[in-house]
Amino acid sequence: MVNKPAPDTTRRSEKSRRAIYDAALALVGEVGYPKTTVEGIAARAGVGKQTIYRWWPSKAAVLLEAFLDLSRQAAQEAGQEPYAIPDTGDLAADLKAVLRITVDQLLDPRFEVPSRALAAEGVVNEPLGRRFVTELLEPQLQLYVDRLRAAQDAGDVRAGVDPRIALELFVSPLAQRWLQHTGPISYDYTDTLVEYALHGIAPQPPRSA
Repeated sequence: MVNKPAPDTTRRSEKSRRAIYDAALALVGEVGYPKTTVEGIAARAGVGKQTIYRWWPSKAAVLLEAFLDLSRQAAQEAGQEPYAIPDTGDLAADLKAVLRITVDQLLDPRFEVPSRALAAEGVVNEPLGRRFVTELLEPQLQLYVDRLRAAQDAGDVRAGVDPRIALELFVSPLAQRWLQHTGPISYDYTDTLVEYALHGIAPQPPRSA
């Protein structure tokens, strides 16, 4: 009797997990968060709903993890370690580099469509909005805080500046423009945000001869 090799459950689980991520993000972009269901995700992914409940307690948990995975993919495709802001010693260059990656991500239909659907739902669904801010957005913003604090230690940012407020000078305008379609987002736009944030908009004093 020929002994058949045991099935690779690790590979099978990873394939199912990937299919569930893709299904969840696709569905929320197509029908919105309220109409997205665990049953719908399972059917789209070709798995039983018990498989989803084995790994996640709710559709919100599925979507959160799917977004984190999508962010990791975007960082890897850009050739940057995920969840890290580089520290080359040049704060402006580092911030511009990360914001350019953010622009690419926001303009990528894989991210943009489901992200807009969830952003809209988060405005009227406070528990969902709060959860995504706490579990997805805040950890990302903390990376900016850490980089700005490192710049303070290096003397590149004034000691009394609150990093959590300072990061909003370039992160928040980008988010608003993207969410409300008040203007195009581009590398030139985010580079300018960094320049304005770091150097201000007041006239520069004349250089002494």
